[in-house]
Amino acid sequence: MITQKENPMPEKKHIINPMIDCVFKAILGSEKNKNLIIHFLNAVLELCGPDRITDIVLLNPYNERNFITDKLSVVDVKARQANDEHIQIEVQLNAHPALSERMLFTWAAIYRSQIQKGQNYSDLNPVISIWLVGDTLFKHENAYHFSFSVFDTVHQLPLTDHLKIHILQTPAYALNENQITDKDRWMYFFKSKGNLNIKNPPDFLKTREMRQAMSVLTEFSENETNYLLYQSRLDAQFEIDTWKSAIEKERQEKEKERQEKEKERQEKDLALLKAAKEHQEKEKERQEKNRLLKLLKQAGIDPEQELPS
Repeated sequence: MITQKENPMPEKKHIINPMIDCVFKAILGSEKNKNLIIHFLNAVLELCGPDRITDIVLLNPYNERNFITDKLSVVDVKARQANDEHIQIEVQLNAHPALSERMLFTWAAIYRSQIQKGQNYSDLNPVISIWLVGDTLFKHENAYHFSFSVFDTVHQLPLTDHLKIHILQTPAYALNENQITDKDRWMYFFKSKGNLNIKNPPDFLKTREMRQAMSVLTEFSENETNYLLYQSRLDAQFEIDTWKSAIEKERQEKEKERQEKEKERQEKDLALLKAAKEHQEKEKERQEKNRLLKLLKQAGIDPEQELPS
């Protein structure tokens, strides 16, 4: 007989979603994991050779106190390359109707912040925004990576290379096992939502960087303080999602009511048009009858006179 001591049950670990803001920033926004940010950027931007990013300066490094004191903190990673290009990485679990506008607004805020009084426009440097989204904004042939810039589509001319916005949609990502890149590894990692066997991950995740990223999940799962922080952020996200769901439900109900009123208005308009058409037809019929009566009278025929029996 095998006793429990001889065959202990494995300790149940908490599932940690790397797209929850505090975990995301611990992975891609902390000084100790700066090599992961560089690896992620080179993977997403597909930089190689002399174009590869080798070092960055974190402008707002991870600080768990920010998450404890502000459940609605804007969670993004701001960095600057050696060539003074500014980089923003942000995670967004759910898409909302104004998300595209928010993307442009946050890019513009970073771009504008580069110059102060006394400086000029030539001091501005490119800003690259990378958005990791756990929802679908664009449905286009199962594409998951979209890159936007300022471009004249008629003359095929770029206005400037200063605006670059990348959107990575995790739901649309599908792994191609025949050709796995570093970008695939990161997309697979984030899309998994923590449902990974960290002790024995797929072979393509057994790289130094991905093991390092998974170790952050382990820290949030096994460390009580980190897990409580994660749980508080998760609860805050649930609360936000609940409010968004209620607002969206109210919006849909109002839209349904508007559509019903519009349908009722259209039906009334159709009824009025039908009545007007019937009136016109009767008027036309009356005018035709009067015309025929007039012709008969001109011919000496009185249609009102009774015919002889």
